[in-house]
Amino acid sequence: MAQAAAVAKPPAPPRRRRASATPRRLPYLLIAPAALLMLGFIAYPVLSVFYYSLRNYNPTKPWRNGFAGLDNFTQIFSHDPQFWDTLTFSAKWVVVEVGLQLLFGLALALIVNQTFVGRALGRALVFSPWAVSGVLTSAIWVLLYNSQTGITRYLADMGMGSYGTSWLSDTSTVFPAAVVADLWRGVPFFAILILADLQSVSKDLYEAAEVDGASRLKQFRHITLPHLKDAIVLSTLLRAVWEFNNVDLLYTLTGGGPAGETTTLPLYIANTSVDAHNFGYASALTTVAFVILLFCSIVYLRLSKFGGESK
Repeated sequence: MAQAAAVAKPPAPPRRRRASATPRRLPYLLIAPAALLMLGFIAYPVLSVFYYSLRNYNPTKPWRNGFAGLDNFTQIFSHDPQFWDTLTFSAKWVVVEVGLQLLFGLALALIVNQTFVGRALGRALVFSPWAVSGVLTSAIWVLLYNSQTGITRYLADMGMGSYGTSWLSDTSTVFPAAVVADLWRGVPFFAILILADLQSVSKDLYEAAEVDGASRLKQFRHITLPHLKDAIVLSTLLRAVWEFNNVDLLYTLTGGGPAGETTTLPLYIANTSVDAHNFGYASALTTVAFVILLFCSIVYLRLSKFGGESK
């Protein structure tokens, strides 16, 4: 009987195993090495700039190195007129470049979004300048603006202008010449982002607007622009930051000249650090530029209501 009872006894329910936390932590463990490397490569340079901005640091004059406190910043705002000149030109450069790039980029995106023969080739030609590096772009435009073999030589052959004219060495033409060169590279950026957003606009909206008798201009104003709002805000912000930090094209084309007419704040920082070896003062200039960009970006995003619903 005892043996029968032992056989008939139901088996004990299996113990519920404790849920392991490893599967939940696994994605974070996998990305941790890359995240730590990125943090190191980003945090260390930023913190180094903040540290050296409070010091006098010039490797060629080590006897003057040491803690400076806020002296570098006092020098910037009180005794450095070149800082204000370069900051003013940087603001002018950003406003003109970003405004024109947005205008032409929007126009190109609207054109290549239409259906026509050879549209794929047209899109490739529009986007191709964005694939060219900044240094190569600068080299191309240096050759185009060359006074002996460039555009001015051919214009002189046609009786327009004189031989030996250099647009990059004339204070009245250097800014438009530099603007055109950077437009060639920057317009495709806006065209790519805006075209990508245009692809998601429902055609039913345009058909309904046509039924209601809305013109092309009204369709663009009340359908296209509201839909493109976030794309335009994001692209203009990114491009403004990049244009503010633009060094390669202006350095190659003009070197900041003539007579400092095209010296932006980042180019001034590069000259101060690389040429003058005054890394402490250049770090202070970089810190000021960082604060200016951060403040302007926050204000711009707040005013544009990025991510909010368009009315």
